[in-house]
Amino acid sequence: MQNKPMIEHAMTILKENGFKYTKKREAIITYMVKRNRYLPAKEIHEFMSEKYPGLSYDTIYRNLHDFSEIGILEETELNGEKKFRYNCCAELEDHHHHHFICTVCGKTKELNICPMDFFQQQIPGCTIESHRFEILGRCEDCQ
Repeated sequence: MQNKPMIEHAMTILKENGFKYTKKREAIITYMVKRNRYLPAKEIHEFMSEKYPGLSYDTIYRNLHDFSEIGILEETELNGEKKFRYNCCAELEDHHHHHFICTVCGKTKELNICPMDFFQQQIPGCTIESHRFEILGRCEDCQ
C-alpha cells in the first residue's frame, strides 16, 4: 500500500472513532507512515514543533496514545522508552504477523510465522484471546 492510501485509511479510522480531522493529526500520521519504524514521542514532537511552534509534548503524546488505542499505531517499549510506529496491519484485517525490532534504530522486519500453536499446546484448556510476539536485537545496519 502506498503512503497516500495508508494516510487516508488512518484518517478514516480517526473519523470513525469520533476524532476530528486536523492538519496536525494528519502531519503526525504522515510522518509515522514515512518513517516506517518505531519512534519515540520526543522525535515526533521535535518534528512537529518545526511546523507548529508551541505544540506541547503532552498533546503529541496524547495523540500517539489515542492513535494506538484505535489501532492506527502500534506501541512497544525499547530501552525503557515507549515508542510508536504506524500499524502496518491497520488496513489488512486478516494479515497476521510479528516483528523483529532493532533496539538501536527502531527499524522493523516482518516475521511471517507465529509461535502460538506451540504455546497453545503448553497450556491446554486455556483460551488465548490475544498475543504479541516481538524479537529484539540489532539490525544489519546497527551491528
